[in-house]
Amino acid sequence: MRILLSLAAWLLFLTTVESAESLPKLLAPHFAPPAEYANQLGDYKSPLRFADGTEAKSATDWNRKRQEILKTWHDLMGPWPARIEKPKVEILKSEKDGNYTRNHIRIEVAPDRMSEDAYLLVPEGKGPFPAVVVVFYDAATGIGLGKKTMRDFAVQLARRGFVTLSLGSAPETYYPSKEKCKLQPLSFHAYVAGNCRTALANRPDVDAKRIGIVGHSYGGKWAMFASCLDEQFACAAWSDPGIVFDEKRSNVNYWEPWYVGFDPEATRKRGIPTDTNPRTGPYKTMMEKGRDLHELHALMAPRPFLVSGGSEDLAERWKPLNHSIAVNKLLGFDNRVGLTLRPKHDPTEESNEQIYVFFENFLRAK
Repeated sequence: MRILLSLAAWLLFLTTVESAESLPKLLAPHFAPPAEYANQLGDYKSPLRFADGTEAKSATDWNRKRQEILKTWHDLMGPWPARIEKPKVEILKSEKDGNYTRNHIRIEVAPDRMSEDAYLLVPEGKGPFPAVVVVFYDAATGIGLGKKTMRDFAVQLARRGFVTLSLGSAPETYYPSKEKCKLQPLSFHAYVAGNCRTALANRPDVDAKRIGIVGHSYGGKWAMFASCLDEQFACAAWSDPGIVFDEKRSNVNYWEPWYVGFDPEATRKRGIPTDTNPRTGPYKTMMEKGRDLHELHALMAPRPFLVSGGSEDLAERWKPLNHSIAVNKLLGFDNRVGLTLRPKHDPTEESNEQIYVFFENFLRAK
């Protein structure tokens, strides 16, 4: 099979290829665009095209192009701090709940920065188990104790045999501080999630090569940036985050300073950019240069990802997703890019079941 990747990505490929060849019935119809969107690429620039205008035509070429994309986005958003090899984890409270144990934990999410808004759920048995990081505004929602319903991904997956880490927003949005911030908040969130993935990977009851990530809405943006920028996530599900820039939709608000629009020397009113309320920060540069998030999606290849689409990610999102399909095709892979649809933003029982089956299939929970 035609593939040349970093050692980490190659190991992740080995963990998922068996279950990717045939998809369960619940997922199969959603891993290919409908006829009206087949081969439709929209106005998005091909992620296979290098900055010098040449095109990646082999797996070796793609390896170089992948590094070009990573460098471009990190240069725009700011460099990550060094990864934490052994994040500190302290159990604050532990209690049994059905077939899993719920641990309220304190976890090191960045250098000298701890978060107590986190829960670790561990199923019965010896393992090693697959695992999933669940991200949202607050950790309680992921374990079914928050005010929002149908977002309890952590507890539902724990009941299915996954170790899950439900994580709330980082203690500070800007790193190391708003006054000295040189890292866009959404990229910092991705870095935080990567450290939490490392914390899971360090556990003897977790299979380090089978760790995914999921989030809804704001959490979907967080999960998307984390999985795209950290190749050691084996797969990912993004629930209706708005997977590309779209200034026609107010909820697809990457332009805000708490995502990728932060500029220490400029402020703007909240809302869709206009002539009187212009874009700021890296978002402004990205739009001026014709960059879009489909470039990040392509970094997932050949790792599988599922967009659980709602009001912000409808069928037309197949156009940017077709670019990721093209990258996977170059590498020799099918069934790596999925899009499910529902009419509204809120998750449903059906859309959540699709997410759970996705993780069961690609992380091969026993």
